[in-house]
Amino acid sequence: MMKPAKNTICLWYDGDAENAARFYAKTFPDSSVGAVHRAPGDFPSGKEGDVLTVEFTVMGIPCLGLNGGPEIKHNEAFSFQVATVDQAETDRYWNAIVGNGGQENVCGWCKDKWGLSWQITPVALTRAVNDTDTDAAKRAFDAMMQMKKIDIAAIETAHRG
Repeated sequence: MMKPAKNTICLWYDGDAENAARFYAKTFPDSSVGAVHRAPGDFPSGKEGDVLTVEFTVMGIPCLGLNGGPEIKHNEAFSFQVATVDQAETDRYWNAIVGNGGQENVCGWCKDKWGLSWQITPVALTRAVNDTDTDAAKRAFDAMMQMKKIDIAAIETAHRG
């Protein structure tokens, strides 16, 4: 048996933790599905033998998906932030999440079909809005505030003025 991670993110799902984990594993690098644990007895949102927890990794981060039922929903207080290197990578992740039953939000945020929030954040955006030239940073920030999926070329154009 492998030594468990000292700190694992536990994500609550309404019976679909295994499907979510498998989607993340096929979408993001350094991601995988580990053990799938079945309930040894009936529980409030399931029966004996149903998937109770799923061990998985998202971009190197250990996670546990818990099929806890419909009572608790994901919200923006927790999100995965994915740093992308170019527009193709930004588009690939954004389109995978939104195109698989997810929804767009503003400023590079989107939600997957399970309600989990993701920030698809190009490195170029982070550099631009943190520029020591505060006027350039504000132009890039203002451009970002008008976007859903981040358009790197538009951010760079705004940043340059």
